[in-house]
Amino acid sequence: MTNFLKTACLAACSGSLALAVSVSTVHANEWPTDDVRLVVPYAPGGTTDVLSRRVADLLQDELGASVVVENRPGAGSTVATGRLARGGREAGHTILMASPGHTIGAAIYPDLTYDPVEDFVFLQNLIDIPNVMVVPADSPYDSVTEFVEAAREQNMTFSHSGVGSSIHMSGELFKTLTETNMTAVPFAGSGAALPALLGGDVDVSFENMPTVLSHIRSGDLKALAVTSAERSEHLPDVPTLAEVGEYNLDQFVTTAWFGLIAHESFSPEAQDAMREALDAVMQREEFVNFADQLGAEPGQVAGEEFKQFIAQEVERWQEVAEQAGISQ
Repeated sequence: MTNFLKTACLAACSGSLALAVSVSTVHANEWPTDDVRLVVPYAPGGTTDVLSRRVADLLQDELGASVVVENRPGAGSTVATGRLARGGREAGHTILMASPGHTIGAAIYPDLTYDPVEDFVFLQNLIDIPNVMVVPADSPYDSVTEFVEAAREQNMTFSHSGVGSSIHMSGELFKTLTETNMTAVPFAGSGAALPALLGGDVDVSFENMPTVLSHIRSGDLKALAVTSAERSEHLPDVPTLAEVGEYNLDQFVTTAWFGLIAHESFSPEAQDAMREALDAVMQREEFVNFADQLGAEPGQVAGEEFKQFIAQEVERWQEVAEQAGISQ
């Protein structure tokens, strides 16, 4: 073989080897390279769990990998969140379904071992569910204004699904803004709280829409307002609290939000893959119909905007918790 042919052969072989190494590297860097774990920080059966399982089913189609749902309830979501914050070898394939408990927990649990903002990557806010200010069907109050005026003269009771829930904190925020006399009455979940409201044992609640929507439509409950920034298409004749304007209620905008977060070490490649997959999931008919059944609106923030939203929520609930004297 001539020197020219030897040189050409070596060059070709080197090029082929380089190409093979390059292709091998690309495949080695593809994410996910293992099953993805979606952690639910609450017990099975609630809204967070049901949403997580629906998202997991759709997400694995888009990622081309199994998405395994794992329930880790405890201390208002802080047990599972704290474990995620510690990281570990599985953190690169673990995501968590966060909700208002993520920000409220930071307000009412003073000794958390993690920072609710800086220790996580915020992937995508998936849905927002309004709370609804509801009173029993035979309540004498037909508007927020009537209720506030009465609650400034006499003590009212409001039910909630547990200390630190979005329902509880919405009631405390209302009480603080309107300077009304209101006593919180805790129950072990919305399933236990709802009969007390329907039976008139409490005066009002700020329940999540999926819990009360059918009862509003049947006339068993009266909806005085929704807590979202805009009116809900599911209750178009019901005003927002912000619309009332008086009693500082122009500052009252809150929802039960749900979104996916990960440990701060979650790689940029994993973040890109997750956000692309989640964008596809949120546009699928199955997801849109499911969100509609919950009375939810699609989430609007992701990445840095989602992180900023979380920081603002933490600050707000810390103020409410301090004024209400709530601490665990």
